[in-house]
Amino acid sequence: MFVRTAMIVLALLASAAATPPAARAQIAPLPAEISAYDGLHAAAHAGDAAAIARLLAAGASPDARDGRGRTPFHVAAYARRHEAMRVLVAGGADPRALEHQAYDAITIAAVANDPDTMRFAISLGGDPRAITSPYVGTALIAAAHLGHVEIVRELIKAGAPLDHVNNLHWTALIEAVVLGDGGPRHRECARLLIEAGARRDLADRSGLTPLELARRRGYAEMAALLER
Repeated sequence: MFVRTAMIVLALLASAAATPPAARAQIAPLPAEISAYDGLHAAAHAGDAAAIARLLAAGASPDARDGRGRTPFHVAAYARRHEAMRVLVAGGADPRALEHQAYDAITIAAVANDPDTMRFAISLGGDPRAITSPYVGTALIAAAHLGHVEIVRELIKAGAPLDHVNNLHWTALIEAVVLGDGGPRHRECARLLIEAGARRDLADRSGLTPLELARRRGYAEMAALLER
């Protein structure tokens, strides 16, 4: 409840300097966790594909969980270890697995602004349409609010849902406005969404459309884009 309240306050203040909520909610393995890893989790973080293959052949569970529900595949995605990801999936790992905060590898890569890992996760069977995160959102919503232009472009190409509404009653287009700074990156994310067919008439919980939200924040260029 506290995180959700803080997120709403952040949106109302339109604070570009504040840490983005999705980045706060998503927790990469900490140094203490990494040092305590063994087996597949340790091999995944190190990118040791040969060790992963040996461990899987010896009967290790490909979807074993750490203390935060991360599988070796999640750990490899955080560490950008593509070959480890490939070997894990070949050995039975679920590329669509969600950790305890309901993030999948695609959303992990989207938040990290890591298009290469995101594309690779999709190629291994990850679902760009998946509902993820504690906010019941999507990787596209997370990328739009963070202003990750290439990620937004790639997810649109991959068929991510343009108009999914999360539990804050925001779409990707709304988040590009309310959690953005009105600058070039967030405007480009909004442009990509609009050109792909995202609805501009969907309103937030208060009944405000993206255009009205942009005007209230004084984002003149964003408002002009939404008016066109």
